[in-house]
Amino acid sequence: MPRKKVTIVGAGMTGGAMAQRLVERDICDVVLQDDPQFAGTMHHGKALDESQAAPWEGFSTRIVATDGWEETAGSDVVVVTAGALRKPGMSREELLNGNAEIVRSK
Repeated sequence: MPRKKVTIVGAGMTGGAMAQRLVERDICDVVLQDDPQFAGTMHHGKALDESQAAPWEGFSTRIVATDGWEETAGSDVVVVTAGALRKPGMSREELLNGNAEIVRSK
């Protein structure tokens, strides 16, 4: 049976930590998707770090990073951790509604 595939959109603190836990537990293959406009190459570095830790930590999970969407095809689960930053004076509900609107527009 093929290994499950999880895409994490947004490789910041939350997305990066989720990816690390998944690969180290050998649960599924992981795709870290992020936009270089916001993330630079950070997601590529995180994926490379985890890949290089595999022999030492003893897991066989495949983790890759991508700027686009092709690698995400066939994902069993997609987790969206990316979102706009909370501005001063903005409530959590306003942030949630703004991020929900971004997701709906895509």
